[in-house]
Amino acid sequence: MKEIRIHGRGGQGSLVLAQFFAMAALEDQKFSQAFPFLGGGGERRGKPIQAFVRIDNKFIRLRTRVHTPDYVIVQDPTILKEVDVLDGLKDGGLVFINTQRPLTEQEKGKNASAYQWLELPASEIAISILGRPLMNSAFLGAFSALTDEINFSSIVVAIGKRFQGNIGHQNVKIATEGYNYFRKE
Repeated sequence: MKEIRIHGRGGQGSLVLAQFFAMAALEDQKFSQAFPFLGGGGERRGKPIQAFVRIDNKFIRLRTRVHTPDYVIVQDPTILKEVDVLDGLKDGGLVFINTQRPLTEQEKGKNASAYQWLELPASEIAISILGRPLMNSAFLGAFSALTDEINFSSIVVAIGKRFQGNIGHQNVKIATEGYNYFRKE
């Protein structure tokens, strides 16, 4: 089983991103779960929240929060000052973070060198295509480019099921940019 923990702020679409991961995994004929943890008023816009995803080739019986993720996604880098996003992350785990610039070791926090940090300008990609910082599709594409967990074609199908017409096309374009961001290296 592979587990993803998403750190964001209320209103940034953390649960929507988790749901997209689950939908794409289903397209890949895998089992999946997606659910939030709002915790004590976290549902308010701007408050730190978490969303979780599990993906497996067999039925998932576990119904708890993700405590030892394989992957962490950080939608807002200012959360690093408030939340230990590395807590429980498996050794060698991947951290996807929405930022235009490389973070310093101090910004990443203690034991940060034990993990692979992947800076993705997800908001900027979305703004350039959609005119708004709706970063979820960029994270979907980047995740597909760097892991074997979900096929990119399944992400495109999941986006198409949620968004119709031009919005769907724009989100596929954002996902493609996120995918290509790491593939060009």
